[in-house]
Amino acid sequence: MDRVSSFDEPLKKLLGGATAKVMAEHLDLHTVGDLLHHYPRRYEERGKLTALADLPLDEHVTVVAQVADARILMFNNGRGKRLEVTLTDGSGRLQLVFFGHGVHKPHKELLPGRQAMFAGKVSVFNRKIQLAHPTYQLLDASDADEATEAVDAFAGRLLPIYPACKQLDSWRIAKAVDAVLPSAQDAVDPLPAALREGRGFTPLPEALLKVHRPQTKADIEDAKARLKWDEAFVLQVALARRRYADTQLPAAARRPVADGLLDAFDAKLPFTLTEGQEKVSKEIFDDLATEHPMHRLLQGEVGSGKTMVALRAMLTVVDAGGQAAMLAPTEVLAQQHHRSITEMMGELAEGGMLGGSDRGTKVVLLTGSMGTATRRQALLDLVTGEAGIVIGTHALIEDKVQFHDLGLVVVDEQHRFGVEQRDALRSKGKQPPHLLVMTATPIPRTVAMTVFGDLETSVLDQLPAGRSPIASHVVPAKDKPHFLARAWERVREEVENGHQAYVVCPRIGDDAEEAEGKKSKAKKKTAEGDPEKRPPLAVLEIADELRRGALAGLTVEVLHGRMHPDEKDDVMRRFAAGDVDVLVATTVIEVGVNVPNATAMVIMDADRFGVSQLHQLRGRVGRGSAPGLCLLVSEAHEASPARARLSAVAATLDGFELSRIDLEQRREGDVLGQAQSGVRSSLRMLTVIDDEEVIAAAREEAVAIVAADPELEHLPELRTVLAALLDKDREEYLDKG
Repeated sequence: MDRVSSFDEPLKKLLGGATAKVMAEHLDLHTVGDLLHHYPRRYEERGKLTALADLPLDEHVTVVAQVADARILMFNNGRGKRLEVTLTDGSGRLQLVFFGHGVHKPHKELLPGRQAMFAGKVSVFNRKIQLAHPTYQLLDASDADEATEAVDAFAGRLLPIYPACKQLDSWRIAKAVDAVLPSAQDAVDPLPAALREGRGFTPLPEALLKVHRPQTKADIEDAKARLKWDEAFVLQVALARRRYADTQLPAAARRPVADGLLDAFDAKLPFTLTEGQEKVSKEIFDDLATEHPMHRLLQGEVGSGKTMVALRAMLTVVDAGGQAAMLAPTEVLAQQHHRSITEMMGELAEGGMLGGSDRGTKVVLLTGSMGTATRRQALLDLVTGEAGIVIGTHALIEDKVQFHDLGLVVVDEQHRFGVEQRDALRSKGKQPPHLLVMTATPIPRTVAMTVFGDLETSVLDQLPAGRSPIASHVVPAKDKPHFLARAWERVREEVENGHQAYVVCPRIGDDAEEAEGKKSKAKKKTAEGDPEKRPPLAVLEIADELRRGALAGLTVEVLHGRMHPDEKDDVMRRFAAGDVDVLVATTVIEVGVNVPNATAMVIMDADRFGVSQLHQLRGRVGRGSAPGLCLLVSEAHEASPARARLSAVAATLDGFELSRIDLEQRREGDVLGQAQSGVRSSLRMLTVIDDEEVIAAAREEAVAIVAADPELEHLPELRTVLAALLDKDREEYLDKG
């Protein structure tokens, strides 16, 4: 068998059809290589018991514990039988329950004092955590032969606990791993020999053996160090090759022109740019002046002036004879950008129009809901080159949209755009246009290096002069209802002082079907012991309540995604003009909405939003000279993780710090998949937030290797592993970028 094929061997050949089917369907494991890379989540030591005190609800867990007592209870007038077993481990107690015919075997085997491994889903019954009908494996068999076997299998051994599923317990996965472990010898080692020896890494076959069947804790550390490196290195090589390929593409250089649009625009700015904006603009202008496409990520704090930096880049491209397109994730945001850019540019945005500047250009909007005539005119302006700047939603990507000479694509809010969409827009240039990706969610350095590793990064971390501080507070609505009453009083006070306020809710709420769906979901959760007994609060209901009660007499309007675009635009326009006191909205206002007079925000059911989303929302207030106020209303229990999250948001305005907290809390979330293509990532051992040094070092090595040998001609093993690890979808993502 050659070295690669044993890893490509389908699991059903070795494990039988039924087990292989479960592994494929529930764990996404298809080949021997997949299973060898399905690493244990943790290890149990014989006699060292799992803390029962902090088992996660609704998760499938494996625990090692001792039986404290077992008793059979009758119910239904003696017609039904239930076996209840109490486990203990010194940290807490856990109840097991078996029903009906399933009680006989465990009743004979689970005697007080016996130790076993148990697997099942954690639920709550009568305020106690329990596992219903868990599977189990005894660790201290009574009959002599079995005892010897059990001792051989477990005594002094570190027991690997695998990520499992309801259909397949950890120890069954362990047996399957035993069957494929000999193939570890055939592992193709991606690390160049000099690199492996220079860093003193364990050979790959040995690392795989040690991670699955460690003899000591040192074995585990050895294996982890090696396997983390492989993941970081292979990914960084893929990204380095992607960056290298980009530098080989041709692009039209777009150099600034003296006395052009940009100079005219800068001359009429009523403020000076921050140092950060100057520095980042220079990085962008340097990139635009080269004959290879720019690929830059511009990340900045909420309100740090990213749009201003992007607009100056677009004006430079227009000066150089090209066109610039800005892609926004929603119509509301596209309209908002169009409005703020035309306002900032004034007569410079009215090129060719009466009263427009002779140095000006046309700035057009293109969205899916535009009328036919307006749309036809916008398309005409693009194809003739009359419009230098176009702002739109994914309607820009449609085949009908043709450009005269597309020189720059600005993508707002990267995490809302698939790579395919970005690519489709880029293919509209005569040659690849320059690309600037803006994100308002600050990204920790490690994630930026991993997720956006094919982009150069610019960071805006200063707020422009004139931005005001935002005070944030958690309002515990359940424990202290008078705090909520005070929150509405504060909103009223802000309005009386001539300002405006937002109220944000997680749901719209007028759709009977939506409400029913939420109700049944909420009922189901409640039945499973979830404390969330009610559906999330809705815009329409809260707006009605406020109009009738706490905010009676004020102008209260709603804004949500199901409204007609003209209606949305009308509400936003009136809010911006100061005709609406309070806007009750969904997260459509999350990004880019700019109303400097809005000073207060109340976020209802704040615990139902993510950390970065709360930070985004909060950034909508305090945009003028008056200080901002953000109130996070929650019914979550004081000791819950949800409240801890809200307290973290209230405690800091530093988006980079919050994004780090967010990532630490989400933990295992496949950062790559979520942020990019939604396919399974190749990261199984590496945690992006903890392994900063590994990622940085791997990136350095990868860049050096690719610079010396872009096609990896002298490293066939690395090429083989790249091809296998970057499954087809991910490779396409890296190719498109």
